[in-house]
Amino acid sequence: LALGFEGARVALVSRNKKQLEKVANEAGNDSFSIQCDVTNDSDIDRALGVIRKEFGGSPDIVVNNAGLFTIKTLDDTLTGEFDKILATNLRAPFRLIRELLPAMRERGSGDIVTIGSIADRNIFAGNAAYSATKYGQRALHEVLRAETRGTGVRATLISPAAVDTDIWDPIQYLGSDQNPDRSTMLSPESVSDAVLFAVTRPADVNIDELRLSRS
Repeated sequence: LALGFEGARVALVSRNKKQLEKVANEAGNDSFSIQCDVTNDSDIDRALGVIRKEFGGSPDIVVNNAGLFTIKTLDDTLTGEFDKILATNLRAPFRLIRELLPAMRERGSGDIVTIGSIADRNIFAGNAAYSATKYGQRALHEVLRAETRGTGVRATLISPAAVDTDIWDPIQYLGSDQNPDRSTMLSPESVSDAVLFAVTRPADVNIDELRLSRS
């Protein structure tokens, strides 16, 4: 929505088709939705085909923000759960960057924004799967930054503390039977504002990283 309100045409990618269509309409500028499970390679290929056709190539801005989050002790985390979080949080961004970067580099412009987490540099109990993927995202971003320096393609990592979204609905901290207090969390708008800041800097400025916390 924030990008759309600033005049961008946005391709929204998610599994929730009904919600996607609603947001696309609100974003305006002929924004559109693509139902896609980013853990499914054929879904990603199909989505990329639509995006390239609609935009005439790679988009100007890519925001990798798909994510799964659980709190479980390492020994309570099933292998399948670990694999699914890894596929969503780390493998999917890798695939999208790998596919879209060459055209950006050839064009000499583009922004790739990775939504990280406070858990990409701080360890919390119960984050065996989540932190592993977020540390991996940080590494992927830093490699991307090193490889795109001087090309005109920009790479930004935005690492917020807890954000008040429905990802917390099923979550309880270890040893607690209560849901976390979300009143002191960052708002989603705080994160989208950071994205806008990064991608609207002068072309010769790269915002390498933004770390967000509640004041």
